[in-house]
Amino acid sequence: MDFVFVVRQRLEELGLGQRELANAAEVTESYISQLLGRKKLPPLPNRTDLYEKMSRVLGLPRLELARLAALEHHEALDEKWQEAPPARFGPMRDLILRKCRPARVRQMRASFEKQPFGELEQMVTRTLIAVVRDEVRAHARDEAWLRTIARRGRDSYREMRVRRIDLLDSDPRASLGDFSLFIDPLIDWWDFDLDDFTLQVELGSGSVRRFGFREELSKGSDTEEPGLRKFLRDATLSSGATPEEIDFLRRIRFSSGGRPTALFYYRTLQSLRDPLHFRRAKTVA
Repeated sequence: MDFVFVVRQRLEELGLGQRELANAAEVTESYISQLLGRKKLPPLPNRTDLYEKMSRVLGLPRLELARLAALEHHEALDEKWQEAPPARFGPMRDLILRKCRPARVRQMRASFEKQPFGELEQMVTRTLIAVVRDEVRAHARDEAWLRTIARRGRDSYREMRVRRIDLLDSDPRASLGDFSLFIDPLIDWWDFDLDDFTLQVELGSGSVRRFGFREELSKGSDTEEPGLRKFLRDATLSSGATPEEIDFLRRIRFSSGGRPTALFYYRTLQSLRDPLHFRRAKTVA
């Protein structure tokens, strides 16, 4: 049994349709249709409350759908983990340039058009997606915040919930979906300085983030496992890995025998994220 089979079976048993499931999960009916039509992988469980809401209306154990979704991700990567994903570019160039500081727009537009979706345009676009991704992750369970963003962007709350799922389940290093629904209301402006090669981004909250080159001392790069280096370079495997998770993977040691592959680190990462592998600490009254 897989995720789609279980959901479809329960819908049939309960006499429910995709619309009722979409209403319960507070997403669009088209998103549910894509999931059940296998046109879209179910999102990773640690990035959404989708499975909790779906499980309640379907009368399933709380973690069952999350477990099936995680397995589906494992199986998909088992088949395709060696394939490099093609870069995808959504219709965001006009929005990106509109968010650029006015004094820099002409220079940036000329650079973008000289080399369509070249290194500079990719870097700026990926960085803006990463910034809004961090902001959305910080409010991942804050529905009031999401409703505010939806009103600010004049989009429906359900559409924003679907886009939040897509955004948190994406990796800006691997693909570039159209996340303009978040970029527009969350980012006030960005500025790129070609002299010192720094990128500044100001959020609607007033905070400014600055990105640039910095010198770092090498720490044990000569002893880092080749499989780990390959894992970190492959965005289909290391998608969304946090600095804390990567640090944990770096600290794994192997005394003898064969060397771990990139897929070993991917599966270890998913095991760390799987709530079924950990027991909640009991509180003492």
